[in-house]
Amino acid sequence: MSGLTSLMALKALDGLTERAAVTSENIANANTPGYRPLKVSFEDSLGAASERGADAVNAVQPKVERDTDAAQASGVRLDLQMATASMTTARYAALIQILTLQMQQTRTALGTT
Repeated sequence: MSGLTSLMALKALDGLTERAAVTSENIANANTPGYRPLKVSFEDSLGAASERGADAVNAVQPKVERDTDAAQASGVRLDLQMATASMTTARYAALIQILTLQMQQTRTALGTT
């Protein structure tokens, strides 16, 4: 795994961590009158930054904004928030597993355990 790929994985973990926090906030405010859920985006900017190199990737920050999806217009839909939480957890776990395997391969190549 290249240094750029590792950096992208770490930045994706940052974005997923922010998404988990925002999703938790949305769920906590599900019964708050007038509350409009938030959403986090970072995947598109991270993909675009990858073409410009490590400095551009390093500058990517998750963007938090109000969710304008019509399905969320009347407030928090717990089913959608729980689906987001589940998807976020799965992606986070997959990235951790990839980084762990990469570290194990590096240790093996260096002859350390």
